[in-house]
Amino acid sequence: MKTDIKNREDLLALMTRFYEKLLADDSISYLFTDIAKIDLPHHLPILVDFWDSILFQSDTYQKNAMQPHLSLHRQSPLQKHHFETWLRYFKEAADELFEGEKAFIAKERATSIATVMQIKISQLD
Repeated sequence: MKTDIKNREDLLALMTRFYEKLLADDSISYLFTDIAKIDLPHHLPILVDFWDSILFQSDTYQKNAMQPHLSLHRQSPLQKHHFETWLRYFKEAADELFEGEKAFIAKERATSIATVMQIKISQLD
């Protein structure tokens, strides 16, 4: 039986599963590996901080989440299909691991984040 997202360990499990999906898909993985050159062991705790702030109102994330994505877009344009793929994998990972109010909120917030990022990026073009 699946439970709801309860803590940072759950968020780490979610982000780990999410990135497994993203990095296995050639249509989007290059953005992370070739363009952004993320160091996943370094990046995962930052993502956990971000989602911890969103879901549990912690003060763990103090950065501007939009800035690195705008920079990435300048290096390799982010397309609508990138956001759709990102969102599909996020929701899949959440649904595979969790169910409940926090999982629902995470998926809703991911949808909002993808929408806002697309709007802001389209304003650059």
